[in-house]
Amino acid sequence: MSARIASIEDLREHLQWAIELEHATLPPYLVALYSIDAERNPDAVQVVSSVFAEEMIHLALAANLLNAVGGQPRLDTPAILPGHPRTMPHGDRSLELSLVPFGPEALEMFLRLEQPAPPEAPAEGDGYETIGQFYSAIEEGLRDLCAELGEAAVFSGDPAYQVTAGPFAHSSGKLTAVADLASALAALEEIVEQGEGTSRGGVWDGDQDVFHPDRNEVGHYYRFQELAQGRRYQRGDTPRTGPTGDKLAVDFTAVLPMRRNPRPAEAGSTVRAAQDQFDTTYRGLLAQLQLAFNGSPQALGPSIGTMYGLKAQAQALMAMPDGDGTTAGPTFAPGDDLAQNS
Repeated sequence: MSARIASIEDLREHLQWAIELEHATLPPYLVALYSIDAERNPDAVQVVSSVFAEEMIHLALAANLLNAVGGQPRLDTPAILPGHPRTMPHGDRSLELSLVPFGPEALEMFLRLEQPAPPEAPAEGDGYETIGQFYSAIEEGLRDLCAELGEAAVFSGDPAYQVTAGPFAHSSGKLTAVADLASALAALEEIVEQGEGTSRGGVWDGDQDVFHPDRNEVGHYYRFQELAQGRRYQRGDTPRTGPTGDKLAVDFTAVLPMRRNPRPAEAGSTVRAAQDQFDTTYRGLLAQLQLAFNGSPQALGPSIGTMYGLKAQAQALMAMPDGDGTTAGPTFAPGDDLAQNS
């Protein structure tokens, strides 16, 4: 088991890791999403887009948690974009995140990423095996510090830094302010349940399915199980039974053949220019989020427009032949402008 979170400084450090963790999921989900032929794979688009939107909410909730305890969220450091393949920040190094088009390899990676913690799994801070165990360590730290120091001493942040609004489509997730232990625990519960389902071992995440209002929503892990097995979960299903509901159509051939883990193309080439444009736009998104999480919550709204620009740029890249039957793709390079802000 990892060492317990024993001080406010430890807590702030772990919550910054949470921000880095949530961000690390975004490039792989974006690449897979933008590689999908939406007309032939509408179910896959719905699933991946809903997960991406909720990961954005988790990122904002992690920032709210860090701001609430007097920390400073950072997304403008080169370490946020270390290159792919990469490992999860401070996580199990056997889990490798790659930029790959949607398909069996991507689904296997996403299932490993969102894997639920076993019911009796211990809390783990540095070197965590599952995301749920990592957040359990933060929960334990919050409870211990509040008992030791009092809630007022732990939650010393400026309430004006809390982000509570953002036009996140494709999700019924909740972005709420954090001001005390109860709201902090609710934020952690939102993050974990959307990822791995309720109560460690449950399939459902407690929300209504935004695309199918007649059914409840399953956790991220189980949404990817639905795509992998071609069926939806229905009431009565469990992790042991797997999904036994309606068939779900997934066409793994209706995907742009992007080269896995793209590298920067030759300087001066059309592909390189498109890659540089995408990377500049993505770093602009990080700058907007940095502003939103550090005293300018209104900057979150324009970031949604930036994401639409990213989509067009990524799909244009994935239409450019790159040899061997593959196409080009984004690299998510840090760039000099990000380094200067660190």
